[in-house]
Amino acid sequence: MALCDVTEPSSLPPHLEVRNLTSMHGDVLIQHDLNFTVQHGDIFIVMGPSGSGKSTLLRHLVGLDRPASGTVRYEGTCIWGCGEVEREQIMRRIGVTYQSGGLWSSMTLVENVSVPLQRYTRLNSHEVRELASLKLAMVGLAGFEDHYPSELSGGMQKRAGLARAIALDPDLLFFDEPSAGLDPVTSRRLDDLILALRDNLGATVVIVTHELASIFAIGNNSVFLDPESRTQIALGDPKILLRECPIPTVHAFLTRGSDSNLLAPTRAVAAAPRAAFGQA
Repeated sequence: MALCDVTEPSSLPPHLEVRNLTSMHGDVLIQHDLNFTVQHGDIFIVMGPSGSGKSTLLRHLVGLDRPASGTVRYEGTCIWGCGEVEREQIMRRIGVTYQSGGLWSSMTLVENVSVPLQRYTRLNSHEVRELASLKLAMVGLAGFEDHYPSELSGGMQKRAGLARAIALDPDLLFFDEPSAGLDPVTSRRLDDLILALRDNLGATVVIVTHELASIFAIGNNSVFLDPESRTQIALGDPKILLRECPIPTVHAFLTRGSDSNLLAPTRAVAAAPRAAFGQA
């Protein structure tokens, strides 16, 4: 199948570059010959039907699993080919959020967010708590520092996980199905928060998702993974792919539900985090 590529050429060096990546689970081929670049400031969507290997690809990108072959480069440095010290330095510049939030249930929110600060900085305990509280405020959770995850709604748990992911001011943020299990209103608030953090932190964002509302609202670049051919079959802005990509599989995926509201621009983010994101 021919690749549908609607990406705009760029003369700037990419923030993240994947070349000839093949993913295996034992003897089972997941995806092969993946090639794409993520530019600085992108909100890059990894999309495709269930079982297409999206989360497996994410594990390669964040340094959890080595691919069967190929390279993953951050600003030119291959994370699977460099030394352990250099690789750890690169990994510290990455923030990851998980579907469930990934919080430790026995810790309060401020304790959860403090973990990377305690491990990777020389701040004293008072400074760690102050900075952790600031990160919680950035995601609209000021005043919830001493709450436990079980005391929060699903949307609040997602935002607490995000606060921990940005604790070290990463320049690259990864999300694994951030809207999974959330109602549409809470999902949209989370999209707004991702946009705000991208702008405020100057970060690049990579999101694994199949949620059309999020894909069209915030994504400006993407790769489409096909479970049948087990490779990428489309690249580029999802809105342009919707209009121009002739591949039936891609078109069917991007028109599920045929909701015209999916292409509406995301609403403006209010200046005050608590006003913008409420307590959902």
